[in-house]
Amino acid sequence: MAHSSQWVFGLTLFSALGCGLVAGVFFAFSVFVMNALSRLPAHEGIAAMQAINVAVISPWFMIAFLGTAATSLLAMACAVRRWHEPGAGYLLLGGALYLVGSVLVTMAFNVPRNNALASIAPTDARAASLWAGYVASWTAWNHVRTVASLAAAAAFTMALAARSSQS
Repeated sequence: MAHSSQWVFGLTLFSALGCGLVAGVFFAFSVFVMNALSRLPAHEGIAAMQAINVAVISPWFMIAFLGTAATSLLAMACAVRRWHEPGAGYLLLGGALYLVGSVLVTMAFNVPRNNALASIAPTDARAASLWAGYVASWTAWNHVRTVASLAAAAAFTMALAARSSQS
């Protein structure tokens, strides 16, 4: 039983740290990256964001983003199996917040906007109007991802606190 408890502790800790790390990345984009890009001429902002969207598909970011999704799923499964244990509700909440508010929002809202941006040449006549709409809507959805990831980190942290107060 002690080994199983240590495994759940490690899983919860990794989930909390992963959510916090991803929230930090999203926060940086919401607070200053998109603001800086929006101040550039449209063709420069588009070219920079297109480069960012290629660079983000890196092993390190994918491990953080998708690895946290995997641990969130496992944490939710643990919560259901150990519903009677302290912190189970927080595990379920943390996993749901991350999977819906970060992963699902990314796939449903941010990625389609990135794909639309990738399909246009920065010097295209439609680029400036596309860029203005892109910055506003992409950033709004990024705010959702930021808050959801941070709330998920908080929920996983509360799960750890609930488990440790029981010990």
